Parts: sequence; structure tokens; C-alpha cells
Amino acid sequence: MRRVDCSRCGVKVETVPWATGKSSLTKAYAYFLAAWAKRMSWNDVASGFHTSWESVFRSVKMVVEWGLEHRNLEGIRSIGVDEVFWLKGKFLTVVYQIDAGRIRLLWLGKDRKVKTLLKFFRQFGRERTAALCFVCSDMWQPYLKVIAKKAKQAVHILDRFHIMANMNKQIDEVRRQEAKDLKAKGQGEVLKGARWTLLKRPENRTAKQELKLAELVRFNLRSVRAHLLREEFQQFWRYRSPFWAGTFLDRWCTKVMRSRLEPMKKIARSLRSHRPLILNWFKAREQVSLGATEGMNNKLKVTSPRFFFQLPLWLNARRRRSSKRRSARQSLHA
Repeated sequence: MRRVDCSRCGVKVETVPWATGKSSLTKAYAYFLAAWAKRMSWNDVASGFHTSWESVFRSVKMVVEWGLEHRNLEGIRSIGVDEVFWLKGKFLTVVYQIDAGRIRLLWLGKDRKVKTLLKFFRQFGRERTAALCFVCSDMWQPYLKVIAKKAKQAVHILDRFHIMANMNKQIDEVRRQEAKDLKAKGQGEVLKGARWTLLKRPENRTAKQELKLAELVRFNLRSVRAHLLREEFQQFWRYRSPFWAGTFLDRWCTKVMRSRLEPMKKIARSLRSHRPLILNWFKAREQVSLGATEGMNNKLKVTSPRFFFQLPLWLNARRRRSSKRRSARQSLHA
């Protein structure tokens, strides 16, 4: 492109309709690469169309930036906050719009700390935050703290999926402890292969797992008692009234605290401490897509390898190239 050295404006480069700035790719080709990057891994797109991974990355970045500049954030009444596992020991905080009929990703941030979610609310703005009616999250303490501070007017709901996932985790802990005890007594075969039999819901169990469960029920096992407590708790979600649901929750927690199952007592203490937020689920289930957060997380986990798992490799390769060039310059000067 032609360049003009203006005495008043400085150096200016000719603007052309088919490219942006100093990009070596035309807009049409960038949109073409970005469209294919939605269907294949970025490495496959780069090798398939004889270009570099960096060109694919820049194309996707251009499309995303255009979308962020032109998206409409008005009318958002409900959001869901969750974390997604990224790399070993690392998480991403994701925020979705979960209004009925409008579900989409709004924001993504590194880590799952207080300052991470605070950054979202700062970018989201005070007016939009004040207009929120419902916020759905899990029991992660930094999220609870920030939401209570920034969106106190909204009804804060604890996600059903995470409550049941935590309960399954404690049931599995009971099973592991009991399996060790039985193995020490020479009875290790009793609970062998029983993990998913105890964790699956009745409609998802296979015929073989049904037979295994019928066999386990004959024994007075702690694992079976924990499983039956979980099955009893499922009635909680069938209530229509928050008052009667709260009455059931109190009775169930009292029963668990007398069960002498320490992992299950841990979940009962957690439910008691978050009781008001759990009962908010009944206020919002007719107005908010409460299962949308986990559904969107599953989609993100499927698509994330195209970027999240390739980006560190690309950054490491880029650092190595920069280090080699730096070493070459230093040796040349020497």
C-alpha cells in the first residue's frame, strides 16, 4: 500500500477495503480460516490450507474482536458463573447469560480468584450489574464473596449440578475408606467394581449394575447407607414450595449428622451453611435456564483443545525462537 508523509498528520498508509491495518491476510481469507477453525483444530486448518498456526490464530482473533465490538449487552437479567479446568492445577472463570431463550458466553478470565470475577463486574458496568435479577454459581467461596458484594440485589442460586457432584464425591470417599477396611479383613471382593453402581442414577444403571446393587444391599455397608441417603435427597428437587423444601432439607441434614458417616456429615454441614442460597433454586427454576451453565461448560470443554491446549505449545515455541535470535545477536556483537 502507498504511504504518505503528511507534515500535519505524519506518515499515513493507504486504506484498502480488502485488508485491515498491517495484516498480511485479506479479510475474506481471514474469515475463511476462522470459519474452518470452528470445525477443526487450528493445526489441521493451518496444514490443510498451507498457512501458519499464527495466521489462523490472528484470523480467529480478528473475528472475535469484531464480535465483541458489535455485540449487544442490553437486557441481560440472568448470568451463570462457573470454572473450567484448563491445564494441570489451572482454571478459567467463565460467565454466561442464562436468560430463557438467550444463552451465550459473556466473559472468560484466567484463574478463579476474587480479583478474577471482580474484573468481570468492572467490565460489565454498574448499570448492567444493577439490572441483574438472577445469578447462578457453585459453592466456590471467592465467587460467593464477589456476588454478595457486587450483585446483592439479585437472587443468588446455587447450581443443582454442583451440589449433587459434591455429594457423589463424598459417597465415593465413603466407598474408598470402606474398601480399604474390607481389604484389610480379606473381604476386598465385596465392593470391587461397585463405584458406578453406587454413583449412577437409577435410570442410568445397567442390568449388571442393578444386580450388583441388589447384592450390596444385603450387607450393612456404609457405602450403601450413603447411597440411600443420596437417593432420599433426590426428593428435595421435587418440591414446589421453598418452605417445605427447607423443612425436608433440615430433616435430611439432621438424619445425616446422626449417620456416623463423616464424609456425608461434611456435605450436610455445607448444605446447612448455604441453606438460603440453595432454597433460591425454587424461586428461579421457572424463570432461568438453570442447567445451561453446565451445558455450555461441556461445549467449552469440547472446543477448548483447539485453542487452550495449543496456545501454550505455540507460546513456548515462540519463546524458544526469540531466545535463539537473542543468543545469535549477542554472539554477533561479541
